[in-house]
Amino acid sequence: MGEQTIPILPCRTLPPVLDFYTALGFEVTFSQRSPNPYAVVQRGAVQLQFFGLKSFDPSTSMSTCYIVTDDVDGLYDAFRAGLKTAYGRIPTRGLPRIGPLKDTSYGMRQFLMTDPGGNCIRVGRPTSEDQRHRPAPEETFARALHHASLLADSKEDPAAAAKVVDRVLSLTDERPTPVQLLQLLTLRADMAARLGDDTTMRAMLDRALTVDLTATERTEARDILRRLADLQDEAAER
Repeated sequence: MGEQTIPILPCRTLPPVLDFYTALGFEVTFSQRSPNPYAVVQRGAVQLQFFGLKSFDPSTSMSTCYIVTDDVDGLYDAFRAGLKTAYGRIPTRGLPRIGPLKDTSYGMRQFLMTDPGGNCIRVGRPTSEDQRHRPAPEETFARALHHASLLADSKEDPAAAAKVVDRVLSLTDERPTPVQLLQLLTLRADMAARLGDDTTMRAMLDRALTVDLTATERTEARDILRRLADLQDEAAER
C-alpha cells in the first residue's frame, strides 16, 4: 500500500480560499459547512485540505507546505494566468499574492504564493541533490544579493534587506555587472513596495529601466525582468 501526505491548512472562511485555488486550476472535490467547515481541492497529484476557524487571523498565519514539481516554470505561468483572469491583475501584495520565480541558494528553483487564508505554498523544482544553503558568495554584489534575498524571503525582513542593497548601491570603488545592477534595483524596489515607500519604489524602477542589457544578459535576467514588469504594474496601480 502506498503512502501519501496531505496537508490540512487553516482559514477563516472557505469560499475565498476555494475561489483562489479554483483560479489556479484546482478542482473542489469535497466541501462541507457542518458539523465543521472543511474542503478539499486537487490539481493532478496535488491535494490540499482546509478547515474553517472563525477566530483564525490569516495575517498572522505561519502555515505552509511545499509542492515539488518537475515543471515549476509551467505551473508558475499557469498560476499567474489564472490569477490574472480571476482578479483582473496578478496579486503581488497582501492576501492573496504570488511572488517571483527564482533560483535559490539551496538547490531549488521556486516561487511562493499565499492564499486568502494566509497559507504560504512553496512550489519548486530541485536543481541540485544538495538541499543545504550554499555559503555566501565572496564577490561583493553577489554576496549582497544572497543576503538580501534571504532577509527578504526567508526572514521576511524587508527593512534589513533594503539596508543591504542600499549599502552596495552606494559603493564607488566597485561596480556590479548590468545583470547584478538590475537585480539589486528590482529587489530594492520590491522592498520599498513592501515597506509602503512609493517614492523609493518608483525611483528604483526608473533606474532599473535604464540598465542596458545585451541579448544574452536579457536571457540570463529573464526572471528578474518579469518581476520588474510586475512591479511596474503595481506602481501604476498605486
